[in-house]
Amino acid sequence: MIKVTILYPNSAGSTFDFDYYLNVHMPMSIARLGQSMDAIAVERVISPGAPWPDPPFLAICSFVCASREDFERAFFPHMEELQADTANYTNSQQIVLISELEINIALD
Repeated sequence: MIKVTILYPNSAGSTFDFDYYLNVHMPMSIARLGQSMDAIAVERVISPGAPWPDPPFLAICSFVCASREDFERAFFPHMEELQADTANYTNSQQIVLISELEINIALD
């Protein structure tokens, strides 16, 4: 099982429109990729406050699925459309991580 994590860095001048992301971009992403994913999560990063520094990211999105090949098969046909929409919600340069889940436990 793999997790594709998209990180949106919190650098000087970075912006992120959560309203657009949650109400337009993510429904578009879920409509195109959802059937191939086991889980999709969106995280709004918040400041921990003093004495800790500001967080390095504005937002995090994760897609969990069976394999990298399954993710690519679902994502690549829609990649251009989804990436073109990025300018509508952020000016932050995305960082994409792909990791293998060694432990994945759903707790009720």
